[in-house]
Amino acid sequence: MRVISGSKRGSTLYAPEGLGTRPTTDRIKESLFNILMPMLSESCFLDLFAGSGAIGIEALSRGAKKAVFVDSDPKAVRIVKKNITKTGFEDSSLVLGMDHKRALKKLEDSGYRFDIIFMDPPYYSDFIENILDEIKNSGILNKEGIVVVEQAKDEPEIVTPGFSVFRIKDYGKTTKITFLREL
Repeated sequence: MRVISGSKRGSTLYAPEGLGTRPTTDRIKESLFNILMPMLSESCFLDLFAGSGAIGIEALSRGAKKAVFVDSDPKAVRIVKKNITKTGFEDSSLVLGMDHKRALKKLEDSGYRFDIIFMDPPYYSDFIENILDEIKNSGILNKEGIVVVEQAKDEPEIVTPGFSVFRIKDYGKTTKITFLREL
């Protein structure tokens, strides 16, 4: 696993051991960031279910000014911190080792506002719509901000009040990424 573009291009990253984390492939990462590039510069980026932190670190490498990483797995949190240190992004990163509900509340209470929220929950999670409700209710998404959700390709389309899907990108037989805006 590596940073594929930007200021830290080529930097190798650590990955949590075991099957609890499913790293986003370089092909998907490259396509995702080609789509996000116009809004990435100087953005504030939230990486929910961060795993190794590779997506948030890629965002920082490509010009995001701040990234917040959230994961409830202590092993993943240690790896995210290790990767942030390895790439030198300590000053532009915040790592929250807690579940997404507590993290969203903490970010709301701290006044954070994000331009891009990326979430990669375990495939076949039945709580994506609930997380989107929490994001909407917290007010942490900037007015022109977007939410990006990575899912299994055969999962149902995301339908939740307060958000509209403006793009779905399929990747091979296993993965899709859904892009949403707040209404």
